[in-house]
Amino acid sequence: MNDKPFAVSQGTCIISEEVIATIAGNAAMEVAGVAGMAQRPADLADIRGLMEKGAARSVKVLNTEIDTVLDVYVNLCTGAKIHEVAPQVQRQVKNAVQSMTAKPVTRVNVYVCGIAEAPPAAQ
Repeated sequence: MNDKPFAVSQGTCIISEEVIATIAGNAAMEVAGVAGMAQRPADLADIRGLMEKGAARSVKVLNTEIDTVLDVYVNLCTGAKIHEVAPQVQRQVKNAVQSMTAKPVTRVNVYVCGIAEAPPAAQ
């Protein structure tokens, strides 16, 4: 008998890059030491007037059929240690995107764009 571990697909599910960017941005914000998301540098899409909105401004997604590569742009809190926070951002983003989309994330590049005051603590 040839048992398959997964159910037969009834169709396709397409996850937009904006959704992946939102998941990645939310995951990065959960890491201690991250003050906020930073706007990524302009690229060809920005020059043509197709500026992304929301999380896509802070996360660039390169999504293929076999893997996903993410560029995450963050501002760190004053006093945060880059060499400690960046790997945590990488792990948190990778785990969040993989668990929510079931797509393998092969690389998470973290770009520290600035230093900012820590956001006020939630009460």
